[in-house]
Amino acid sequence: MRFTVHVDDILKQLQMLAGVINSNNTLAILDNILFDIGDEELTLSASDLETTIITKVSATIKEKGKVAIPAKLLIDTLKTFPNIPLTFLIDPDNFGVEISSDYGKYKIAGINGIEFPKTPEKESTNNFELPSNVLANGINKCIFATGNDELRPVMSGVFVQINDESTTFAATDAHKLVRYRRTDFTSDLSTSFILPKKPLNLLKNLLGSNDEEVKIEYNPSHAFFAFGKINLVCRLIDGKYPNYEAVIPKENPNKLTVNRQEFLTSIRRISIFANKSTHQIKLKVAGSSLTISAQDIDFANEAAEQMPCEFEGTDIEIGFNSRFLMEMLNNIQTDKVDLKMSAPNKAGILLPADNENVAEDLLMLVMPLMIKND
Repeated sequence: MRFTVHVDDILKQLQMLAGVINSNNTLAILDNILFDIGDEELTLSASDLETTIITKVSATIKEKGKVAIPAKLLIDTLKTFPNIPLTFLIDPDNFGVEISSDYGKYKIAGINGIEFPKTPEKESTNNFELPSNVLANGINKCIFATGNDELRPVMSGVFVQINDESTTFAATDAHKLVRYRRTDFTSDLSTSFILPKKPLNLLKNLLGSNDEEVKIEYNPSHAFFAFGKINLVCRLIDGKYPNYEAVIPKENPNKLTVNRQEFLTSIRRISIFANKSTHQIKLKVAGSSLTISAQDIDFANEAAEQMPCEFEGTDIEIGFNSRFLMEMLNNIQTDKVDLKMSAPNKAGILLPADNENVAEDLLMLVMPLMIKND
């Protein structure tokens, strides 16, 4: 087996694939990247058994075959080269890899590529397409709200639902919830599935901000994403997603409208003085004035700020986890936000104000924290 490839053509692809590889794999071969040397190009694959990424690289092929090469050693070596051609010669008997450059030769012990885990087959799949920026938006706006509870694996992923009315992404950890809905992308075939966090993190880094179409195929066990020269396959989370719509309060008579960036900056400053275990801040709205405060009784730290706001409803005092609010405000793009509330013991609803895209519906919910009377 023999091929020649330029460093710049292959190094970026290898680094992308390395994101799939776990630091402590149960199978030694999963520390490797599979090289499938075809007629005119290389097909590179990396897997952790749950997620697989496959990409293609142009190369000059002399002899075809398959070999698995240790990812870290190969990437560390290639990072030291300028953009020069490298020739890979693989011994078909012991799968030893010899790399030749203008500087010298380097030998790496490879593994027979046949031993590499097979990529799941696309059996009985349905499919739909989304622009890459819509998929990236859905991932970015929801992934921070996923849970980490191993006893509730369904809540550790992002729920995707598509029907003839909309495409919806949702995530919750029971303390916060995000629902991102697009009414401009629909499918005649109604379906839903739960995507794990790791492949979503990989996807959001791979997807550009352009409108390139991503083809999404799925069956009861796997989802397949294809865009450009990249294919990503992941095992779906098995189980029924909780009825998150049921926890969204329908009546929220108290509506606070405030500048998003000023609100975020103020919370960030005040949260420094909050209790380090609860991260609680207090919002007190009276008329057109919002007071944001926090205190840590154990260390006698406290802080308070006032800022102007628009408010409709009855004066209210409510406590929230400052980290949750900051995460949410960081994932809203509008200049102003609306915080809708009904009572100090009911969830608050955070919404972008004056969203110009009428086809985009973003809702964020945060559960309150009980305020202790001093």
